Amino acid sequence: MNKILFITLLFLISIGFGVSAQQTLTLSEAIETARRQSVDAAVALNELKTSYWEFRTYRADLLPEVNFKGTLPDYRRSYSLYQSEDGTYKYIRDNSLQMSGEISVDQNIWLTGGKLSMNSSLQFVSPLNMPGASRYYMSIPVGVTLTQPVFGVNDLKWKRRIEPVRYREAQASYLEDVEKVTLKTITYYFELLLAKENLHIAHQNKDNADRIYEIAQARRKMGQISENELLQLKLAALKASSNLTSEQSNLNAAMFQLRSFLGLSENDSIDSAIPEIADYPEIGYTGVLSKAQENNPFARNIRRRQLEADYEVAQAKGEQREISLYASLGYTGQDRQFGSAYRNLMDYQIVQVGVKIPILDWGKRKGQVKVAESNREVVSSRLKQEQMDFNQDIFLLVEHYNNQARQLRIAREADEIAQKRYATSVESFMIGKINTLDLNDAQVSKDNARAKYISEMHLYWYYLYQIRSVALYDFINGTNLDAEFERLVRE
Repeated sequence: MNKILFITLLFLISIGFGVSAQQTLTLSEAIETARRQSVDAAVALNELKTSYWEFRTYRADLLPEVNFKGTLPDYRRSYSLYQSEDGTYKYIRDNSLQMSGEISVDQNIWLTGGKLSMNSSLQFVSPLNMPGASRYYMSIPVGVTLTQPVFGVNDLKWKRRIEPVRYREAQASYLEDVEKVTLKTITYYFELLLAKENLHIAHQNKDNADRIYEIAQARRKMGQISENELLQLKLAALKASSNLTSEQSNLNAAMFQLRSFLGLSENDSIDSAIPEIADYPEIGYTGVLSKAQENNPFARNIRRRQLEADYEVAQAKGEQREISLYASLGYTGQDRQFGSAYRNLMDYQIVQVGVKIPILDWGKRKGQVKVAESNREVVSSRLKQEQMDFNQDIFLLVEHYNNQARQLRIAREADEIAQKRYATSVESFMIGKINTLDLNDAQVSKDNARAKYISEMHLYWYYLYQIRSVALYDFINGTNLDAEFERLVRE
């Protein structure tokens, strides 16, 4: 008996897996699914990762770097041209084996823009098949080298100001992109919801049209209505059947669109539901503007572009003259034996000051400075205009949202009234108190009121989340939008 039950259970499970999944998906669940597995969310995450590694690369430039370079080996069997003391030339055979290696610790100095290196190296030369020639070792146990531009632009110092702003801008852009995913989800969800409601209305209208036509046939036989009215009701029933087929196709298309965006299987059948609205929070322009200036990537974008314009001016001024300092000091030794090359060391010092100052360049470098300064002024003017446009867009968005909250309340009440009026009209028609024109008018009003209610709800949710995407702030819960960036970039 247990075996039979087991086989039956397996059969039922296999049937269950063959049937497409049916799930009721709320708006919040659809938003969460889109943020987790939609293509747009994946693109936003990869852009964040790119910005993160660019920031890590900049941070690595500020840390000590250990390098090894070497030639292992350098074998030569060739001829080189050599000039003797008497002025004649001859070719000398070079048959040697050389090896060299160097380990260095390099540190960029962001405060001055220079570079400090500590190095240790060893070089070995062994003549091959050359009588009387001996091999040699040359060592530099420790050496310190400083390379320092004197008047040039300090790239590291400017990067230290720009790159953190750029990365914070990327983080804010990621949050904004996630909210844009939410806005797309809302649009696709309400398109599916409207298609579902239209299909439900089409079913209801067809059933009512068929029932009314049957009643009208009986009333026609009793002479209570004219043949023209009967034909009008028959046409209405045929139109309802056609509309039902059309709305079913619209529902399938809307479901495919949402399902594809959410990354769901083609076997998944989504059933949407009208989201409940417990409250309509009043949102003020000042609060949204304050949070947008604090959180929106646009604020970081303005700061970064202004810094980049200043950096270009500094670069142009730094190229007017070039003076660089190179200093190296340490100890060196050489001998035929490896161990002896590290004894009896001798000190060495090298100091170089390179200068490049244009004497006559026909105003080229001065012109480059003027161009950079003019570009900076253009950027500043554009940023001021963009800031004004940004503030104006926020003002209009807040106005649209608060107005939409009022429109939604009106649409909900109108929908309830239209539904009651249609139910009353159907009952009145059946007892002969109204004609077909009044009934059709009540049906059209009911359908339009329902579609209007869904559309107004769509706009309400869209404006609410659009304000969230601008301010990166949840005005319902009163919290800033945030993410675990360190965890995201390591996934």
